Amino acid sequence: MAKKLVIKVTAGADAPERCSQAFTVAAVAAASGVEVSLWLTGESSWFALPGRAAEFELPHAAPLPDLIEGIQAAGRITLCTQCAARREITEKDVIEGVRIAGAQVFVSEVMGDGVQALVY
Repeated sequence: MAKKLVIKVTAGADAPERCSQAFTVAAVAAASGVEVSLWLTGESSWFALPGRAAEFELPHAAPLPDLIEGIQAAGRITLCTQCAARREITEKDVIEGVRIAGAQVFVSEVMGDGVQALVY
């Protein structure tokens, strides 16, 4: 089993099933004891803002706020620097515990030993 799982989610409300799958896999992995790093990029960037996850709905899917809580309990959530800038999101705007970082940090994470990476 991988020591660390890095997931990059590009989908948001524009592709709800793909978005939900990424958050679900991240939360299940975190609950299973896997070190998880979830990267919010593209349209998923909006979920770094307070209250935005509560607006997301998908039948038969776990609520996004619950999944985020589970991920944060045992992992890390990062918002892409460029994606944040394009949406005028700053560090003072995001949910507590969400960091903003760029490609250099992402590459560093995915290049580690025992790392598995997924893109949704």
